[in-house]
Amino acid sequence: MSIPRRHCLVIGGGVVGVHIAALLAEAGHQVDLFDPAGIAERTSRGNAAALAFTDIIPLATPGILWKAPRWLIDPLGPLSIRPAYLFRLAPWLLRFALASRPARVEAATMAQAELMRIAEHETLTLAERAGIAAMIRHDGCLELYESEDELAASQPGWDRKAAAGIAYTHLRGAELAALQPGLSPRFVAGTFVPAWKTVTEPQHYARAVWAYAERLGARLDRCRVTRLDLRRERPAAHLSDGRRIEADRIIVAAGAWSKSVLTGTSAAELPLDTERGYNTTLPSTAFDLKRQLIFPGHGFVITPLENGIRVGGAVEFAGLKARPNFDRATAMLDKARQFLPGLDPANGRQWMGYRPSLPDTLPVLGRLKEHRDVILAFGNGHLGLTQAAAMGRLVTDIVSDQPPPLDLAPFRPDRF
Repeated sequence: MSIPRRHCLVIGGGVVGVHIAALLAEAGHQVDLFDPAGIAERTSRGNAAALAFTDIIPLATPGILWKAPRWLIDPLGPLSIRPAYLFRLAPWLLRFALASRPARVEAATMAQAELMRIAEHETLTLAERAGIAAMIRHDGCLELYESEDELAASQPGWDRKAAAGIAYTHLRGAELAALQPGLSPRFVAGTFVPAWKTVTEPQHYARAVWAYAERLGARLDRCRVTRLDLRRERPAAHLSDGRRIEADRIIVAAGAWSKSVLTGTSAAELPLDTERGYNTTLPSTAFDLKRQLIFPGHGFVITPLENGIRVGGAVEFAGLKARPNFDRATAMLDKARQFLPGLDPANGRQWMGYRPSLPDTLPVLGRLKEHRDVILAFGNGHLGLTQAAAMGRLVTDIVSDQPPPLDLAPFRPDRF
């Protein structure tokens, strides 16, 4: 059965948007992508480079609710909320608490595992077709613990991952040192996850995917979409330069900024907020880093890139308008110096980005209630790079009227 060729507008030039554009173009659709900043110039520019296909457990768990009060006391710790933002964030926090109930956690974990299964397959096969497979590193990751009690507390999560077919190995002593020489002796144990992957540099990778989409006919328009017009049979986008463009399908994939074009629709009420993440990128000579290191008790990672070493992570809730607090990046770098005593902290570049997050850790993926030809595809939180190819495949199935390879109900826009 032939698939009709449709004119699609993709709003958002981050890593999710470019994957959607690439897979739509592969399917033969006409694709115009809109982003005033260009390709991967905002949140996708400085992420931690992880393809975290094994990260299936949502952030909203009963365990994190016990940790959160302790973390919140430290304004530079793994999780912080700006005092002035607390009132505005309260509805999101309530939904986060509701999502942490055991039944909800299990349902979200199952949905996430299915999405990750598709994400891994689509990422690797798309990279082969695009000729960029060499930009993916297959080194695994190493999670590190400062006590046997910390390792034991993590075991229920590992058991759940094992049930989903995810392999891991707990390490100590010489085995730990062999995977990453130069660790502080404060780390008594670690967990190696061989299926974890990273990209050589996240912005370069996203731009390489876009270059493939361009070769297939996708076009970039560096103009801002101000609002949607849903009054007619075909939806339309109003642009900041005064143009109005109709299309067969409009895909909203603008990450943390997605709600700005959905004013007046049911999607404007979605509980989308931002996990502001900070990092510092050091020169490659700063340390001989073998693979991504994860410090779960401190909420950050250290990643080897083609052009440096990136120290970053943690979560700050402060919205889209507050000024960055780069003391958070400095605090993580200070910890990294303790954890890797040989690390040279000189000549680092600091950065902050906005992760588009929903309370249950699952993205929104589905048709807009008011107009079925508008498709919402955002809210991947800290998993945007990881899930981008899956989002592209599923959006392409929706546009092409093909049955998706998983149940989309857990991701529906009206689930809140």
